[in-house]
Amino acid sequence: MNGITELDELTREAELAQTLEGGAVRCLACAQRCLVRPGRRGICQVRYNRDGKLYAPWGYVAGLQADPVEKKPFYHFLPGSIALTFGMLGCNFHCGYCQNWLTSQAGRDPACDYSIQHIRRISPSQIVDYGTSMGAQVLASSYNEPVITSEWAATVFRQAVEAGMQCVMVSNGYATSEALEYLRPWMSGYKIDLKSMQDRNYRSLGGVLKNVLDSIQRAHQLGMWVEVVTLLVPGFNDSNGELWEMAKYIQGVSADIPWHITAFHQDYHMLEADNTPAGSLLLAAEIGCEAGLRYVYAGNLPGRVDEYETTFCHNCRMPLIKRRGFYVLENNITPRGSCPKCGTEAAGVWI
Repeated sequence: MNGITELDELTREAELAQTLEGGAVRCLACAQRCLVRPGRRGICQVRYNRDGKLYAPWGYVAGLQADPVEKKPFYHFLPGSIALTFGMLGCNFHCGYCQNWLTSQAGRDPACDYSIQHIRRISPSQIVDYGTSMGAQVLASSYNEPVITSEWAATVFRQAVEAGMQCVMVSNGYATSEALEYLRPWMSGYKIDLKSMQDRNYRSLGGVLKNVLDSIQRAHQLGMWVEVVTLLVPGFNDSNGELWEMAKYIQGVSADIPWHITAFHQDYHMLEADNTPAGSLLLAAEIGCEAGLRYVYAGNLPGRVDEYETTFCHNCRMPLIKRRGFYVLENNITPRGSCPKCGTEAAGVWI
C-alpha cells in the first residue's frame, strides 16, 4: 500500500468520537462532524473507522521546525521567543491556494501523496526534549490542520506544559466546541484563519463560515489567546465591504484580538489570481483600525507595510514592539505587558 494508508499503523483509538449503532462513529474533532462507517475515512482522510472504533494519527511528525513565534504568526504571545512547531498529515479543507499542500492534502491529492519514508516516527517526550534543547518557550501544532490530530497534540502539549512550555495551535479554526474544551487544559493560544465572510467562499474550500466564527468566539470564551489571520486573495476576499465585515466581527468578540492581513502568492492550484500588492494590505489594515480593532498587522511583505509590523500602545501610541518580518527589532513592553510611557496594559501573553 502507498500513501496515507501506510500510516494506519501509526494511530490510536480516538477520544474525540461518539459510538453509534451499526458500528458507525461520529468524529468530534472538527466541525465536519463526519459520520464514519466501518472501513471508511473521514473527510480529512487520516481519521478512520476500524471495526466500529475511530482511530486517529499518533506517533509521527511530517514536519518539525524551530522558528520565531512571530512566524506562526503570533505577535502578542511571548514575542521574540522560539516556537518549536510540529505537524502531521491531512486537512479538513481543500483550499486551492494552500501553502502547506504537500502535507495537508496527503491522501486526497495524488500529487502530494506522502509515503512512509517522508515522516518521522517520534514520541511526545522526544518532541519536548528537542524543544528544550532548542530553547523553545512555545510548542505549536501546525503545517497540516491540527484539530484533526487533537489527541496526539494534547498528549504532546501535556508533556510540554510539564516542561515549562506554553502550547498553541495554528489552525483554520474549523474546530468543534468538544475539541476546544478537550485541548483547553494544555493549550494557551489559538491562531485562526478567517478566510472570508461569504459562506459560498467557505463552501468552495470545504467548510461553512458559521463554524469558523463560532470557533473564534468559543476559543476566546475559554480564555485562549486568539489571533486571527486573513490571507488576502485578490478577487476572492479583498473587497472593502467584506474586509469591514471581518473586522467588525472580530471587534465584536474583542477589540483586543490581533488581526493579521497577509499577502497571497500564487501556489498549488490557484495560479490565476495576482499576488497581493502591499497597497492592498495597507488598505485592509486601515479598515481594521477604523472598525475599532486595537492591534492590526499587515504581514509577510517585510519593510513594505509602513507601521503595520509594529505593536503600539492603544492608549498613547508609543511603539511597544518593533518588528521586521518575523524578527523583533525592539521590545519596549514591560515584563507585565504594559506601556512604559503611560502604564496601559497591552492585551496578550507576555510571561
